[in-house]
Amino acid sequence: MNRQAKNIAVLMGGHSPERDVSLVSGKAACEALEALGHIVVGIDVGPDVATQLVQAFAPAMPDVVFNGLHGIGGEDGVVQGLLESMGLAYTHSGVLASALAMDKEKAKIIFRAASLPVPEGDVRSRDSFTDEPAMDRPYVIKPNAGGSSCGVFIFQEGDKRSPKKLLSHYQADDETFLVEEFITGRELTSAVMGDQALDVTEIRTGNSFYDYNAKYAEGGSSHVIPAQIPEPIRALCLQYALRAHQVLGCRGLTRTDFRWDEKRGAEGLFLLETNTQPGLTPTSLAPEQAAVNGIGFEQLIDWITGDASCDR
Repeated sequence: MNRQAKNIAVLMGGHSPERDVSLVSGKAACEALEALGHIVVGIDVGPDVATQLVQAFAPAMPDVVFNGLHGIGGEDGVVQGLLESMGLAYTHSGVLASALAMDKEKAKIIFRAASLPVPEGDVRSRDSFTDEPAMDRPYVIKPNAGGSSCGVFIFQEGDKRSPKKLLSHYQADDETFLVEEFITGRELTSAVMGDQALDVTEIRTGNSFYDYNAKYAEGGSSHVIPAQIPEPIRALCLQYALRAHQVLGCRGLTRTDFRWDEKRGAEGLFLLETNTQPGLTPTSLAPEQAAVNGIGFEQLIDWITGDASCDR
């Protein structure tokens, strides 16, 4: 446990659709850091976070910036670049890894090059969709640079909905969308802490996938950890999660999500995406996996903070 008190800024909130989740993550991080004896200032990030940091810690600057942001502006390399230009140590992944992981199309290119299995699909602009199916059903449409399952539309067999109409009513700023085959099966996830994949969790919901409500609403999902899956599939999840973390150049804590069609065995396991800023809410998956490995929440936050650096 970190025994030296530090001045720590916790960035949270922001302007992305994941603002509410970030506020909960940031609050949890603040409480843990204070319990560890640090001097903590929580910052609800506005348009000028540099000025906010200067004003909060003047005449000095924080020893560490704990990045509790999710989504656009906080998870895509933008705030990471700002913090590096200010010479500040910060947590989680750096500029390039964050930008690559947030851009699902670019991440998939890197995953394919590393022989990691990903669903087939492509990226399209919002105005390119028509009333016709975007590809053979079942398929999914989701923002290319979104998170927390915001703006995800699944088209099952026989679904007659118009992709164009659905996206016309989706009010977020996203203009590019990933269209890919929907993998029927079980939802799995594995967190990576540094150079170790922690465990595999199966996420069970009443829906066909782990959507926003299932992630954050109380009782929205149940987490089975360790996942009750064959050992070869568990080993592959751990291997793929660590490999994804490495090829993207990630640092700190990440979480990689999978879909597994058990009818197809190992050939049915597909990597969906890697999250460089896993949630730290009461229902979040990465802290649960850390706990199963004997790493309590405060210890996890302490490790993340101790791993902070500039130029990541």
